[in-house]
Order: sequence, then C-alpha cells, then structure tokens
Amino acid sequence: MRLALFTDTYAPEINGVARTLEKWENYLRSRDIPCLVFAPQPESALHNEATVTRFASLRFFLYPECRLALPNPIHIHCALQSFQPTIVHVATPFNLGLCGIHYARKRRLPLVASYHTHFDRYLAFYNTRWMVKMLWRYMEWFHQECRYIFVPSESTLQELKERGWDENRLAVWTRGIDTKSFHPGTDRDTLLARHQLSRHSFIVLYVGRLAPEKNLDCAIAAFAKFQRDVCNDAVFVIAGDGPSMQTLKQQASREGISACFLGFTAMPELRQWYAAADVMLFPSPTETFGNVVLEAMACGTAVICADTGGVVNTVTHEWNGLRCEPGSADAFSTALERLYRDPELRKRYAARGLAHSLRQSWDAIFGELLANFQKAELEAEAEAAARSTNRHTRG
Repeated sequence: MRLALFTDTYAPEINGVARTLEKWENYLRSRDIPCLVFAPQPESALHNEATVTRFASLRFFLYPECRLALPNPIHIHCALQSFQPTIVHVATPFNLGLCGIHYARKRRLPLVASYHTHFDRYLAFYNTRWMVKMLWRYMEWFHQECRYIFVPSESTLQELKERGWDENRLAVWTRGIDTKSFHPGTDRDTLLARHQLSRHSFIVLYVGRLAPEKNLDCAIAAFAKFQRDVCNDAVFVIAGDGPSMQTLKQQASREGISACFLGFTAMPELRQWYAAADVMLFPSPTETFGNVVLEAMACGTAVICADTGGVVNTVTHEWNGLRCEPGSADAFSTALERLYRDPELRKRYAARGLAHSLRQSWDAIFGELLANFQKAELEAEAEAAARSTNRHTRG
C-alpha cells in the first residue's frame, strides 16, 4: 500500500485532527508503508520534511486551526507521479481534499475519507446558520465517491446515518491515548505555587481552544455559581488560546471568579495540570470525539462534559463521569457541587475513567484502520479486474 493523504490541518498545528493524522502517518511509517502527506504551510517555519508536501495557506474563519491551502496543481501532479499512490485518503473537505478527490477519480484509485468536524454546529456561533443546508449539500457531494468514510465516534456515525448517508460506507475510527505521555501523578503543590495558587484550592480545569463553539461562557457562568454558593476556594484553570480569550477574561472579571488563564500550554506541563486538577469541566457541544476528555481520564481526573456529541461515547453518565444538558450553567454548576461534596464519588469516576483510557491503544486502533484501508484496496482491485474481464468479453 502507498497512501496519499490530503489534509488542510497537520502538525505542527495544535488540534486533535492534526495530531491524529500525524500519529497515523507515523504508524504507517513504522510499518514500512509509504505515506505522502499534502498539507498547508503553517505560520511557523518548518524544517525540511521528506514525507510532507506543503502549500501556502489562509486561516479558515470557522476553524482557524484548519488552514485553507492554495495548492499548486502542477506541484501536486509531479509529486504524485513520483510517489505513485495506490490509495487516496482525504481528511478535510476543502482545497486539498478536492485535489485528492480529483486525482483519485482521474486515476481510478480507491478513495477513502475521514470525517472529523461538525462544521454545521459551528455556524450558529458565528451568526451564519443560514449556511447549514448549503454546507450539508456540499458535504454530501464531497463524500459521495468515497469508498469508506471513517468517523471518530459511534454517535457521529449515527448522526450521519440519520442524515441519509450510506451506513455501509461509514465506519468508526476512534481515538487512542499515549499512556506514556498522559498518566496520573504530579507535584501538585509545586505546580500550584508556581502560579500563586493555594495548595488547598479546588481546581476545576478546562483544556481546549477558546472559541464560541466551545461554550466556555457557559462554563464560566457555571463556575461562578459554584464558587459563590458552594466553594470559595475553587479556582477555574483555563488552558488554551483562541479568539475568545479577551471576551472570556472580561466575563470572568465581571463574575468576580478566581480564574487562571494559562494560554497555550504544551507538554509536559499540560499533563501536570490534568493530573493536578480535581475536576475537568468540558462544556463543548460540538465535538465529534473530544480528545481532551480522554487525556484527562488518562491522568486520573474526573470529567464533567456536555451530554451531546462524541464525548458521550467516552463519558458514561454516572459511571466514569457526569454529562450535563448542553448550555445549562445550572446543570454544570450542580455537577461541580456534587463532585466537590462527594470526594469518594469523584475518586470512583476518576478510577473508572483511567481504566477506560488504558484500553484505548493507538496500535490496536490503527491496526484496525489499516485493515480497512487494505480492504478498500482489494475491493478496488477486484472491481478493476471485473471491468477488464467485461471489456474483453464484449470484445
């Protein structure tokens, strides 16, 4: 197998899709399977990459971590002629994805896609809800020739099935966790002291992009009620950056809450915050998976999340965490109070979440994905052989 991967987000961009695709490419390389990636040029300079072909790009307004590449068709053609792929994987429905579809169609190569983001759910947060129908028509057109469409969670698969997508072409490509990078245990007192926080603080943590679709304003309102009515010593630690940073800081100031905005937080400090937190609060209603939830679990932290999207396949309500009505500050506040007042329950959820994370092996997940890609190749070869036989028969 020789895989050509077309994506509008890739390392060193920091988001779940980019990291997952980088891991996929690394896995293929570890199995001596050639993979050539076509991706945007990020804002930061890069060293020479033998396996990634880069193109100038612009930020995408709905998802700034996803860049719209400005591909050079001649450059792509020459690279593919030299590489000679046997299968094409399109990971984003934008410019580079369109190039991948065009090449696969022209060369009659098996085409597979991975669906990562509910862009339609973002539209309401950017006052562009009128685009929903048009977006879905485009998404259906984009994926119509894909032999398989891999989605991050069972809930995402069901949503697409309900929209009329062919169930036989849908398959779950779930997400794994590197337990060597994400694990419990940290010097909590030192970490808190470094940020001028009391060792007695009850730490509520959010990790992720600071943007409207993450519903972090709801989380701040919920935390304000919790701190005011239940726990004066609570601190809301927010790890991440994004366009809503200043707006959220202003909201936190108006609410008078104890909030610590860390900005972008890299490893290993990010793992330390996961492990030091008492609760992970993740209110986003737009996730197709929610990698940060699994990361928190792997670090031994109880999770409260929205009761919608891909996170529902990771967080089992009342078993390894709590799920709340999306957008309900009262519901999230009540959940925080419950875990604060019942440390034993919090420990049980954390232990069960950790156990769940230990079963999410990247090798097993990628092994299954690779088998599905190889199946797509074999099916395409069989169809090509049948077409050839039919031509000779007619002749």
